[in-house]
Amino acid sequence: MRKPLQSYQMIYLDAGDTLVTIPAAQTILKQYLQLRAIDRDEAHIHELFTEAFRLFYYVEKKEDFVVCSPESDRAFWVNLYQYVLHKLGMYAEWTEEQIFECCHELYEIFTAPQYYDLFDDVKPFLEELRNRGFRIGIISNFAPTLKAILADKGILHYFDPVLVSTEVGLEKPDPAMFQLALEMAGLKAEDVLYVGDHETNDIWSPNQVGIDAVRIIRYPYHTGDGIRSLLELVQEPHALQP
Repeated sequence: MRKPLQSYQMIYLDAGDTLVTIPAAQTILKQYLQLRAIDRDEAHIHELFTEAFRLFYYVEKKEDFVVCSPESDRAFWVNLYQYVLHKLGMYAEWTEEQIFECCHELYEIFTAPQYYDLFDDVKPFLEELRNRGFRIGIISNFAPTLKAILADKGILHYFDPVLVSTEVGLEKPDPAMFQLALEMAGLKAEDVLYVGDHETNDIWSPNQVGIDAVRIIRYPYHTGDGIRSLLELVQEPHALQP
């Protein structure tokens, strides 16, 4: 059933791979290794990052939710980086201690504002929402650096509230994250639309508390249905299919 965009009072958005991206993660890792006298093929690094995301991030998890913290977020990504380095054959060249140190350094690099870019449609979309009188917020699984990243890209001022998993202790796909977002906004579920890229975290989870959700597909390796640009939401005069 279609529902007009103007039926909502507030648009909540995911951050990573919805608003911001690291466009050259493979280049960053290649250069990191080169500085340590290790050379690996950049295309292969890209393939391994894609593979790791499929295995670790784009998975269904609909139960056994745990408390999120800066430490648990770091542990998740360190594990993912360890996988990539293992596939690159680094365990034959470095000690366990060197691998451990490297993964923590990569976490610092990949959560630093300077490596992120906005998708091209983000600022026009946010401006249009603001011009139409929508409230706009963020619900994101992210490191504690998210607000600094959004500020660095010049868009933090659009959002209130900004719910970051490592700050609130909840993590998508736990529906409690979205219930908290409703409470912080002082709105009912039917007044809110959510947009994100992850089928479980960003579609299934908000639906559990009655929030309509739309999936955005940002990369060629993403499968399933969804919009390809945030601007599709404001360019269709009638509505969207939650």
